[in-house]
Amino acid sequence: MANAQANGQWYPPEWPDRIRALADGRLTPAVPKRAATVMLLKDTGDGPAVHMLRRRVSMAFAGGAYAYPGGGVDPRDDDRHVRWAGPTRAWWAQRLGVDETGAQAIVCAAVRETYEEAGVLLAGPTPDSVVGDTTGEDWEADRAALVARQTSFAEFLDRRGLVLRSDLLGAWTRWITPEFEPRRYDTWFFVAALPEGQRTRNASTEADRTVWIAPREAAAGYDRGELLMMPPTIATLRQLTPYDTAAEALAAAPGRDLTPVLATARLEEGEVVLSWPGHDEFTKHIPTGGAPA
Repeated sequence: MANAQANGQWYPPEWPDRIRALADGRLTPAVPKRAATVMLLKDTGDGPAVHMLRRRVSMAFAGGAYAYPGGGVDPRDDDRHVRWAGPTRAWWAQRLGVDETGAQAIVCAAVRETYEEAGVLLAGPTPDSVVGDTTGEDWEADRAALVARQTSFAEFLDRRGLVLRSDLLGAWTRWITPEFEPRRYDTWFFVAALPEGQRTRNASTEADRTVWIAPREAAAGYDRGELLMMPPTIATLRQLTPYDTAAEALAAAPGRDLTPVLATARLEEGEVVLSWPGHDEFTKHIPTGGAPA
């Protein structure tokens, strides 16, 4: 069950015990899997809005929490036959801090998950175009096959003769799931603008609703305890608030630091102190036998 504090931050009830086990040397950290998530933006009269999903309350992990479309990297997407527009794979490899095949797989994951969970496809028949409406039955059949992992995203693009538009993405930040979590992800967060002619829909089986919401409004809802979010989600929302347009946010992306953010837990005067470097608002003090305070 989700455990909300005074603000809208979500903490699993088992965290304190797992943190103590890690501090005591009784817990071996799981190896994080690579993942990608996308903050999809569109301009409104009052600045950009971001597309968010609310995870189903019934879900064991982060039920009821708001998040962005995202998911794990598919190893099949490091295949070299992907048609590619925008910065080269070598450029992306340097930007993301991985090798070229890894960079392609991470960028593919970002584009694939946006299509799977929001119905928006950052690809087109040529290097300077994007597809239009993707709501037809044939598109839906392809999307369902991707969700079921019956086909890889690289195969989907190849069969439809589509070019992946890596130039429509901006790498924004990178967060690694804390070492005390049983399921861990090394996640790259991207920004992208909603392509003209396309529209979002709730295509995710893991979400019970979707919203377009101004980052400042979403952050205010979190601060009031009305919207549940994990630390990376609220942190990135706050980082988006200075920008007046989606284009401004995209233009800022190449200059952003992608040093991974990884929570640390330490024992201090009879309690566990949980902190995220550079994000003091998430610091929690966990007394022996207690819950995060």
